[in-house]
Amino acid sequence: MALSAALRAHARLPLRLLLVLIVVSLLSGAAPPAGRFNWLLEVVPGMLEIAGLIWLYPRLPFSHFVYVGVFFHFLILDYGGFYTYALTPLGNWAMHHFQLARNHYDRIGHLALGFFPGFITREALLRCTPLRRGGWLTFLVLSVILALGAFWELVEWWITLAVAGDVGQAFLGSQGDPWDAQWDMFLALVGAALGISLLGRAHDRSMARVPEISQAK
Repeated sequence: MALSAALRAHARLPLRLLLVLIVVSLLSGAAPPAGRFNWLLEVVPGMLEIAGLIWLYPRLPFSHFVYVGVFFHFLILDYGGFYTYALTPLGNWAMHHFQLARNHYDRIGHLALGFFPGFITREALLRCTPLRRGGWLTFLVLSVILALGAFWELVEWWITLAVAGDVGQAFLGSQGDPWDAQWDMFLALVGAALGISLLGRAHDRSMARVPEISQAK
């Protein structure tokens, strides 16, 4: 499908961000301290997210707001996969500086799981369904994100069962917390709620600048 001039211009920023992420992935995946297999387990979901957006672009180009969000989301995933979430230097610094009981970088990852995909969900619902801004839109976005957070906990469970040893435990990242799964789902929900509340208008302004889908036909 040939892209219009407007869509090609719109694609410049996402392409630049994609190029940066490719370079980051090549560098971080070359010799991660946590091992390449563990790194792949952590970053493949982000790669699939990006691949899906690339595939959709001719039919449904998202706002620059969403693409920038996906860029930062992937960096968060890549950093966690490079070290494992339980051993990230940033999380260790916070643990010692604030005298925390554990490395909480995985909490940032799950907060991001709600914050950034929440805008993808919001934009898809606004542009592909009859839904309008309001309570029902917010309810459905939060419901989708909560379902995504719960599904990710199932994925962690399945991979931990399938992959024996330290790699499986590193991917699970519970660090002995019996309520880790509940915290992770809750933080995904909080991330989506905060994102919509704080940046919903900025997202709307960015969506208003997206070329019409009809131009891509």
